[in-house]
Amino acid sequence: MIIQKAENQDIEFKQSWQDEYLKWICAFANTKGGILYIGVNDKGTVTGVQDFHKLSETIPLKITQSMGLLCDVSVAEDSDNNLKYLIIKVNKYENPVSYHGKYYKRVGSTTQEVTGFELNDLILNAYGLSWDAVSIPDVSVKDLDERAFKVFKTWAIRTNRFKEEELEISNEALLQNLRAFDKERLTRAAVMAFHPDPEKWVIGAYTKIGYFANDADILFQDEIHGSLMTQVEDALDIIYTKYMKALISYPDEIHRAETYFFPRGAFRELLLNALIHKDYTKPYPIQILIYKDKIDIWNIGEMPETVKIEDLYKLHHSAPRNPKIADIFFKCGFIESWGRGYFKIKTICEEQNATLPEPKVVSGGFSAICNASETYKKLAAEYGIDGFAESAQKMPGSSEKVPSKFLESSEKVPRSSVAVFEAIRNNPNATTNDLEKTLGITDRAIRKHIKILKDLNIIERVGSDRNGYWKIIN
Repeated sequence: MIIQKAENQDIEFKQSWQDEYLKWICAFANTKGGILYIGVNDKGTVTGVQDFHKLSETIPLKITQSMGLLCDVSVAEDSDNNLKYLIIKVNKYENPVSYHGKYYKRVGSTTQEVTGFELNDLILNAYGLSWDAVSIPDVSVKDLDERAFKVFKTWAIRTNRFKEEELEISNEALLQNLRAFDKERLTRAAVMAFHPDPEKWVIGAYTKIGYFANDADILFQDEIHGSLMTQVEDALDIIYTKYMKALISYPDEIHRAETYFFPRGAFRELLLNALIHKDYTKPYPIQILIYKDKIDIWNIGEMPETVKIEDLYKLHHSAPRNPKIADIFFKCGFIESWGRGYFKIKTICEEQNATLPEPKVVSGGFSAICNASETYKKLAAEYGIDGFAESAQKMPGSSEKVPSKFLESSEKVPRSSVAVFEAIRNNPNATTNDLEKTLGITDRAIRKHIKILKDLNIIERVGSDRNGYWKIIN
């Protein structure tokens, strides 16, 4: 006979009984409950136990004496082979259960000891508390960052969470309204959100950004420290100025458009999601890996059991790991409502014709991969950015008057030639190095587009390459 189930988080097979399997029972009680089969091999085949009658009496006694649990231990039969085996059913217990002073839990089909911060979390959750609701001693309101409060108030007014007159109160009164005190002490949520250096108490409470040439070679990096309130805007600002360049186009031949390979508004939601769901008991910062055509944002912390990764883009209930931090973010307008982050990301991406992020569980945490859109790839190819295939499209117009020779040309002129022309018109003294920095494209591509402009008799160089200037030919 074969048990038609596989070993997993709540099922375990053992061929014979050993007292160390009491750890497995402890782990089931601390996780979601489960069933321990005795007399069944790893493949689920019943092998039977000889002393089933005695074990059915001694095992419940050992469970009660060592852990104070009551479990259903029953004898089952494989009638085809006349084999008896035991089924031990363990319920989930609300209070943490220990075995010989140690705590265990189920992770997949394994049993692991719970220690350190994880044990602290287990105990807190048992009593209905979250990590960020616990207070921190010896921190006063005066120690907090005034800029963080300014960010909170600015966003709260902008998003109509509060009226301006409602925020004309002291910082202490605001924190009281946010329920950021545990009796007379500030909670971790308050310190994380508003203290200029939360890393004094929480290792890894910062954001790390790196630009990679490939998976092995990092070109440059930055770290964003400070309160969570200020980290949001500081990280976005540096990413969308230093790490990513907008490509200029004129989609309707009149208005100028700036295209990033991933929309800022959608990435902001991903960053907020990472800050809210990060496991701050582990000493790892949020990590943002940026490549020429994708971003990978990762935070430590497993997905909540109530949310499946395939349901993220649907409307779903939220189970934030740090509900107090999430509440502060909600009340200042950083997030619209719990459980709607990915729905908003989808809306923004669809509006801007961007590629949806690819969420996945990796390295004990959660990662979202944001790939460049096809629109961006085509623009990048026309700009001559290394690594993108060449793609010629009809030249758009300009927000300013362009020489008629552009329009009279029998050849399709790359729109990046228009961008080079405009950069030269804005700065006639620009060198190729200046143009390279301004437009974010290679020297080779700059020279190619300059040749196009010269061949069309639109520009000419007056003087030397170093000390001369560009002349626009009417």
